[in-house]
Amino acid sequence: MIASFVAIFRAATGFFLVCIATFLLGSCVVVKPVVLPAKLEYFQSKDSLFPATIQTIAPSVSRIQVGDILGIIISSLNKDLNEIMNAYNISSLPIASFTPGAASSGASGQPLGYPVDSLGYVSIPLLGKQKLDGLTIPQAEEKIRVEVGKTIKSPAVSIRFVNHKFTVLGEVSRVGTFNLLNDHTTIIEAITAAGDLTIFGKRDSVKVIRSVANRREIGLVSLRNRDVFSSPYFYVQNDDIIYVEPTKQKTIPESQPPQKQPSLFVQRAPFYLTFVTTLVTVVYLFSR
Repeated sequence: MIASFVAIFRAATGFFLVCIATFLLGSCVVVKPVVLPAKLEYFQSKDSLFPATIQTIAPSVSRIQVGDILGIIISSLNKDLNEIMNAYNISSLPIASFTPGAASSGASGQPLGYPVDSLGYVSIPLLGKQKLDGLTIPQAEEKIRVEVGKTIKSPAVSIRFVNHKFTVLGEVSRVGTFNLLNDHTTIIEAITAAGDLTIFGKRDSVKVIRSVANRREIGLVSLRNRDVFSSPYFYVQNDDIIYVEPTKQKTIPESQPPQKQPSLFVQRAPFYLTFVTTLVTVVYLFSR
């Protein structure tokens, strides 16, 4: 009699345990694997000939305009005059680090520079106003050097833009605005400064938003094709905005509803399981 009771009790207990396990496992959430975009290559071509010759274009030459801020460094053998004429380069503003390709970081390191006024003039200590509007950087350096040479022997002049910049947005590792100090910065270097594209960035349709004659034009650049080297948007210009779109594989998860409190049975399931296990053990020991 006792043996029959024990057998029935064991069978019922096993069935009960299976039901609990099925209930607990059934509440688990199945996580779907992330599908990554397959086309991550750069600079592809229909042929595989190496070395390959690629047609390139020359960068446009920037000219000084009204509103520009120039970093003008004048060097000579006269130390006292150097300090006077470079006063605007010694003083600094807490805006951004004055480093090629560096992002604005709030560090105190960017020179005040020499602003180009509404008439195209720059005021330089001991030289007075010099009209630089419309000149290229080499032309402006030569003009200042000639003027300084009338007072100082064998001067050297170096000029660069302080306020020229570009912005990188979208699917890149580091979104931000970066300093643009010359005309030879390429879109490859710009994206590298932003930490490269993420795996979800569209490499075949990078948008470049550029100011042209008081209007905005939008161009497309494919980093997957070698034609990028001959694109008119290959060289970055002042105020360019480079935008990398996300691929279709990237989706934004929907907001999850508030989590409901588990039922009383689920909360007490560990207690029930412990009780049944203990009872089975006791019955088994007494039935031997």
